Amino acid sequence: MEWTEVNIYTTTEGIDILCTRLMDIGIKGFVIRDAEDFNEFLENKNGQWDYIDDDLMGLSECETCVTVYLPSNSQGADMLSSIRSMLAEMKSGDTEDRYGRLEAELSSIREEDWANNWKQYFKPIKVGEKLIIKPSWEECDNEEGRTILEIDPASSFGTGQHHTTRLCLELLEKSLKKGDKLLDMGCGSGILSIGAMLLGAGNAVAVDIEQNAAETAAENAVKNHISPDVYKTYYGNIITDAGLADKIADEYDIITANIVADVLIAMKDHFTRYLRPAGTLIVSGIIEERMDEVINALMEVGFKDPEANVKEGWAAVKLTK
Repeated sequence: MEWTEVNIYTTTEGIDILCTRLMDIGIKGFVIRDAEDFNEFLENKNGQWDYIDDDLMGLSECETCVTVYLPSNSQGADMLSSIRSMLAEMKSGDTEDRYGRLEAELSSIREEDWANNWKQYFKPIKVGEKLIIKPSWEECDNEEGRTILEIDPASSFGTGQHHTTRLCLELLEKSLKKGDKLLDMGCGSGILSIGAMLLGAGNAVAVDIEQNAAETAAENAVKNHISPDVYKTYYGNIITDAGLADKIADEYDIITANIVADVLIAMKDHFTRYLRPAGTLIVSGIIEERMDEVINALMEVGFKDPEANVKEGWAAVKLTK
């Protein structure tokens, strides 16, 4: 398998929180370059170090950077999108500029080349009992007569290949009633809300912190013959943008949120605000080790009857209000 190097620029103070957030996305290994840490080593090194290579000395002036390696396939594309959304969320809350520029850059490859190369791995996939997800550039056999969800993720999360998306769609299929009103938080490519519309939802609102994601979701809705009259998209951070939080305010029958554990916990009061009594909340993007933490936080604000859908270290959870 081929791998792509991604360099994420931050500050010494940002390293720990950034690595924690990356682990929530499913990234377990990092390479850290930090001038402050290296200069501390130089000040405290003992007599065993008589020579340090010039390349290492360059660390004394480097910009603090966390490097990760992503597979050059559709999973890697989803992970890169998750990284960018996470960085945008961190940046919007970093009013004192403690964590630096929080930008991700691909090394030794043009981004547009990589964005096209991984498409060879994105093939049609069956999800649940009713859906088949296919990229817009692929044909597919559909002998079972499943509902076809056509998706072009562009640079947004949501191809259907990642466990978090499939687990969420499986719970959504079981929970959705015809005519339901749905709110999709952290919509990415729009795959969850568009899937819901194809399965019978009456209308949907899709929100993402990134403008590109909201635009991609709207385009994908049109690809699936869903009218803009019943499918609305917005971008921004509802945690920090009270105007946006008010704009999407309504009583929804179902809320989906495929994000990461810390953001799900931070949004718990918004879920309570937006979901009608006896409504259904489906959260995903949770590494299995943090599932109980997320469930407990949601139950503290009144959610109940958690039903978990777990596969290969990832979890989606359905709760009711």
